[in-house]
Amino acid sequence: MKRALEQRLSAVEGFRDPSAALEQYPTPADIAAHLLHLADLHGDVAGRTVADLGTGTGMLALGAATRNPERVLAVERDPDALAVARENETRVDPGVRVDWLLGDATRPPLSRVDTVVMNPPFGAQRGQRHADRAFLAAAAELADVSYSIHNAGSKAFVESFAADRGGELTHAFAAEFDVDRQFEFHTSERETLDVEAFRVEWATRRSPG
Repeated sequence: MKRALEQRLSAVEGFRDPSAALEQYPTPADIAAHLLHLADLHGDVAGRTVADLGTGTGMLALGAATRNPERVLAVERDPDALAVARENETRVDPGVRVDWLLGDATRPPLSRVDTVVMNPPFGAQRGQRHADRAFLAAAAELADVSYSIHNAGSKAFVESFAADRGGELTHAFAAEFDVDRQFEFHTSERETLDVEAFRVEWATRRSPG
């Protein structure tokens, strides 16, 4: 399943005019497939309502939509990225239609969902340390469980953040995130970043009954 999903997601196009300030780097198909495969194994996609916070051009949302969810919602603040995401939906042709929503992923215009998947900003830009914090906070308020991608070395931060909200980091895996040259400050045609992905069960999932 994971290899087939990666091949299917390879059709997803990235940002046409990416913003460095928003850290608009497309999620690699292999990492998306790995993350969604993990979510599938834990029963967090099929038959569930899934939200992709900061969907960009739709990689995670479209991957989730191929796994028989009840519904997929994708939130993105950049209308140009959303336009590409809608085009990508026709390329991937998932089994479930994605609801594309223009809005702030840290204040999503959503009611509760079962599962959040997201690739939040890593906070690499000046003054943006732990830019992923607001995304995690949104997931904690919105979902029973979340899957997210972060800079390598983020495990202690995510674990502590979850525990402070009655949640628990249950799974983590390391990956290599390939970034093609797209901004002036990039000095090579391709750079590989070390990242980590995490599964967190939030307080609502862990509450008795």
